[in-house]
Amino acid sequence: MTPEVRLAALAAHLAARKLDVQLDSNGLRVRNPHVKSCCTQHTGDTISCRTRDEDGGRLWYFTSWGEPIAPADRVTDAAVFVLGYLSGGER
Repeated sequence: MTPEVRLAALAAHLAARKLDVQLDSNGLRVRNPHVKSCCTQHTGDTISCRTRDEDGGRLWYFTSWGEPIAPADRVTDAAVFVLGYLSGGER
């Protein structure tokens, strides 16, 4: 599957969990509308899907700052990760 298809699958999982999602040419923009933003909290991010050299070139989801989230074929794991860090808790 292509990165765009993988991002669309993640978007569906996150939208079902009441997060705001928007898929565009920059990636998957995700925002938690239930948490107010603060300097120590992450309430939104842009997720990308690209190959990860450390994993033999398999597709992975990444945060906007380049942190690997999960392999792209593990969409539920990726959704749990994103939900966790956009929950409004400190990182």
